[in-house]
Amino acid sequence: MSRLLMLVFSLYPKYPSFQLFVSLSLAMFLCILLTPALIKFFTERKMGQVIRTDGPEPHLKKQGTPTMGGIGIILSAAVSWAAVSATRGFSLRGFLILGVVLACGLIGLTDDYLKTARRRSLGLKARHKLILQLLVSLLFSYVAIEYAGLPTYIELPLTGYVVELGLLYPVFVYLVIAATTNTVNLTDGLDGLAAGTVAIVSAALAAIAFREKLPDVAFFAAAIAGAAAGFLWWNAYPARIFMGDTGSLSLGGAIAAISILTKTELFLPLIGGIFVIEGISVILQVLSFRLFKKRIFKMAPIHHHFEMIGWSETQIMIRFWILAGFLAGLGFALYFTGGL
Repeated sequence: MSRLLMLVFSLYPKYPSFQLFVSLSLAMFLCILLTPALIKFFTERKMGQVIRTDGPEPHLKKQGTPTMGGIGIILSAAVSWAAVSATRGFSLRGFLILGVVLACGLIGLTDDYLKTARRRSLGLKARHKLILQLLVSLLFSYVAIEYAGLPTYIELPLTGYVVELGLLYPVFVYLVIAATTNTVNLTDGLDGLAAGTVAIVSAALAAIAFREKLPDVAFFAAAIAGAAAGFLWWNAYPARIFMGDTGSLSLGGAIAAISILTKTELFLPLIGGIFVIEGISVILQVLSFRLFKKRIFKMAPIHHHFEMIGWSETQIMIRFWILAGFLAGLGFALYFTGGL
């Protein structure tokens, strides 16, 4: 053990790639160790998930499972990022990601608290969430552009061309943050599905940030990936705790902020393709029913459709992870395939 520690201490200051590994690993183990305390805390206070009565019938047995586990993910990622950054020096970009994570997490925490306090599956209204996300996006845009030097253009994938948005860029940032947070939230409907997918997507973004020589952003992305993976220890089927909107909104905010700071906004729909599929399935279901009074899927988001046709939660989770890994890998490969 002493030799292993000596090796770690010798490699850490020399190799940023090893620091990236430490950021991921520390966040993962912190989340594994911290989450049981959250399970106990929320169980004792009977702060459990309120299940929709119109959802899949097998989900009704999950009623009362502790929620708001996203608190552990946020704390683990933040502590890991801070510990690694302290040895290299903090940056405004890192604090920008942290700010979005905390702000979106607070929105989610409020939503989760209202659900548990009211003992119903409805918390904040959708329009209130969107308004709060707009405020977060505008503040993030202002600080990133004015003080972190974030360019106001977007890069067109595989073309080498850029489009200058100027004053419209904050609107674009809002669309990215709102779309990502809410689609991650939609994905969080099965044990382990959102956490595993977030870990895969964040790992791909960490690799991109590292290759682009943005170590501060890469360390935070790696910490998010590690914390999400650590949460899976307790969230995999059958889940002992759910991340809640506290987790899904904060993780979505982190992915969006990292994508914006690495200028991979237009690659995010591919890298985070599972989130896009989940979001589109809901949009198509709503439009089809309103226009034609017919449903395309047995239930939306699409992971519930597969439940309804007989797939187990574990089957859906593993198969969606496989697809998520393929899409994230493809997005990573295409990002470094000329033109950019």
